[in-house]
Amino acid sequence: MDNRPSLYLASRSPRRRELLQQIGVRFELLDIEVDEVPLPEEQPQDYVQRVAEDKAVAGFRQLSETARLPVLAADTSVVVNGHILGKPENRDHALWMLGQLSGTTHEVFSAVTLCRSVVQTRLSVSQVTFRKLSEAEMLGYWHTGEPLDKAGSYAIQGLGAQFIARLEGSYSAVMGLPLFETAELLQQGGIEFGAGKTNSIGQGSI
Repeated sequence: MDNRPSLYLASRSPRRRELLQQIGVRFELLDIEVDEVPLPEEQPQDYVQRVAEDKAVAGFRQLSETARLPVLAADTSVVVNGHILGKPENRDHALWMLGQLSGTTHEVFSAVTLCRSVVQTRLSVSQVTFRKLSEAEMLGYWHTGEPLDKAGSYAIQGLGAQFIARLEGSYSAVMGLPLFETAELLQQGGIEFGAGKTNSIGQGSI
């Protein structure tokens, strides 16, 4: 059995790793740091695509010629009224963000990039509607620890799912990796996947 990786995943997110495993991709991990500060007046759809491309290109450049494989990277942003909600800095920040989402519909922009001899990027846009949340619910959710490292202070794949009244778009994109768009890029790149669920080759956490 050929267990060689098909690509590198430039991400620290365990959710992206799980999603890539879900569609049967063999991969190794790259730990990449790029500047994720939005540029002045940069639109959310431009921001997520730029950051995804920066991650993938940085990962590709990090590889030696002999170890060079395609590099996949992604970026996801929760957007309310055109403003990006990042990860919470503290409890008050998380509660403020959850208050912004409560009883409203927000957008989730998720970009995925595959870097090889060319750089290709796809964008997914979803609309997520939250029911009205009470202060006690928001505080209780914070105390579960789930919002700590999540964009917009919630996780659709976790306890945060109970707040979502409606989703229009891609569940996997809101989770962190748009699988439909990812599959398109892999097919265009001639990268094999989908033959059952596989594990990553590299060790460690992302």
